[in-house]
Amino acid sequence: MPETLLFAFTTLAYLGLAAWFWPGRPGCCRTDWLPRVLPLLPLLPHLYLLNQGVFGGEGIRLGFATSISAVAALTVLTYAAASWRYHLGGVQGFVMAFAALSVLAEAVSPMPHPAAHSALPVFKLHLAMAFAAYSLFTIAALHAGLIALAQKHLHKAVPPALVSGLPPLLTLEKLLFRMIQAGFLLLTLTLVSGVFFSEEIFGKAVTLNHKTVFGIASWLIFGALLLGRRIYGWRGRTAIYWTLSGFVSLMLAYVGVKFVLEVLLGR
Repeated sequence: MPETLLFAFTTLAYLGLAAWFWPGRPGCCRTDWLPRVLPLLPLLPHLYLLNQGVFGGEGIRLGFATSISAVAALTVLTYAAASWRYHLGGVQGFVMAFAALSVLAEAVSPMPHPAAHSALPVFKLHLAMAFAAYSLFTIAALHAGLIALAQKHLHKAVPPALVSGLPPLLTLEKLLFRMIQAGFLLLTLTLVSGVFFSEEIFGKAVTLNHKTVFGIASWLIFGALLLGRRIYGWRGRTAIYWTLSGFVSLMLAYVGVKFVLEVLLGR
């Protein structure tokens, strides 16, 4: 199947699942095996296309679109695994919509140039951990937004379908902090591996640039959130604000700069 058709199939499959899983729709209430297996239908071609886009030529090619697509694929994979333990309800509708947009963006974006030093094993390890951390914090940011939405309509006699189809607040909050804990561990390993990568390439442990500054800032924010949760029992709006602040800082470390350079400036 030509890649154009595969991009179209994957995008439409994600959109179809987004509509099926959307809060208030049939898929958001089902707890059998079907909603746990269906995400694999578009995820498998998505991973194939991502592999072709990132590793299909010499070196590793990562641009804004392929970076977002990689985060989306890992997010779908994480939710597909989590759905076997938790009832995620309509949350997967938002995830599928995000994945559809990411695949569409990858399809229409030009092929990025190979990344420098991408053949080094330490770079590949650094990259793998970084994108795993990105995907977990993307999920955390999504959950923070959904918690804010649910809290807004918490005391309404008849909440809108968008809210009533979501998992309970306690489930959303439990998943939020589990994703942050796992993401924080991976982000820590990413920063540590970045030190070794910088040492091997540039001859010094830390290169002061936007990636380093925003990466450390996001690490401090998420670390403070986990510490505040453990000591003071932070939750609700406090957890939401800290989560979204850390997520924005993390996006600015890499993906945000890619967006400015490639989309806004055309470089």
